[in-house]
Amino acid sequence: MKQRPPTPFGGFPQKSSSVRIPTAFFTQLLPQIHDANELKVILYTFWALEQQEGNAPALRWSDYAQDARLMNSLGKTAEQAEAALQQALLAAVQRGVLLQGNLQGQDPRQATFFLNSPRGRAALKAWQEHFWQPNEPPLPTLADERPNIFQLYEENIGPLTPLIAERLREAEETYPTAWIEEAMRIAIERNVRNWRYIEAILTRWQEEGRDGAHRTKSEKDQQRYIEGEFGKFVEH
Repeated sequence: MKQRPPTPFGGFPQKSSSVRIPTAFFTQLLPQIHDANELKVILYTFWALEQQEGNAPALRWSDYAQDARLMNSLGKTAEQAEAALQQALLAAVQRGVLLQGNLQGQDPRQATFFLNSPRGRAALKAWQEHFWQPNEPPLPTLADERPNIFQLYEENIGPLTPLIAERLREAEETYPTAWIEEAMRIAIERNVRNWRYIEAILTRWQEEGRDGAHRTKSEKDQQRYIEGEFGKFVEH
C-alpha cells in the first residue's frame, strides 16, 4: 500500500513561544542519537519542563503518556506507543540525558525523570531524601501551547525593546515563570502597563513571600496597588 506524503508544514507563526535547549545538546548529544523516538522524547522533555508551573525540574511517566500527540507519534496503537515510550526513556537514561528516580520495587510507570543538569541533579537528591515531590496538576499538552512571558509582555504591556527583553531574561532566571505571569496579570488588571511596576511586585514577593492564593479584586485592594506600596512605579 502506497504511503501518503506528509502534510506540508505551514511555517512558523510570527509570534510563537520558544524552548531553551542547551548548546551541548547539539554539539555533543545530537550526533550520537540515531533513534527517532529517543530524540522525540528528549526534545519533548525540554519543552514540557518549561511548561511546568514554576518550571519544576521533573517529569513523571504520566506526564509523557497523557500527551496524545506525543504518544501518537510513537506508535500506531496504545501498546506500541507505550512500549516505544518506555524504550526511549530507558535509552535517554542510559545515555545520561535523563536521570530516573524510582522507589524500590516501584512500577516503571510511576517513575520520575529529571534532566541531567545541576538543577535536575539537585532536585533528584531532594526527591530521594523526601524533601520535594513533583506537583500533581497535569502538564499542558502539545495542543495547548501557552504564550511565553516575552509574548505576554509584547501583547499586553508594551513594545519588546532590547532593554526590556534583557530584563525579562534576567527575571526568568530569578523568579518562577508563574510569578512573572501573575505579576503581569496584576499590572494588566490595574492598567499599569510598565515593567518597573511588574518588577516591584516580583521583588516584594521574593522578599516577603507569596502564598499563591488568588488576590481579591476589591476596591481597597486595587487602591493598594495603584496608590500604595507600588504607587511610585505607576506612570500617571
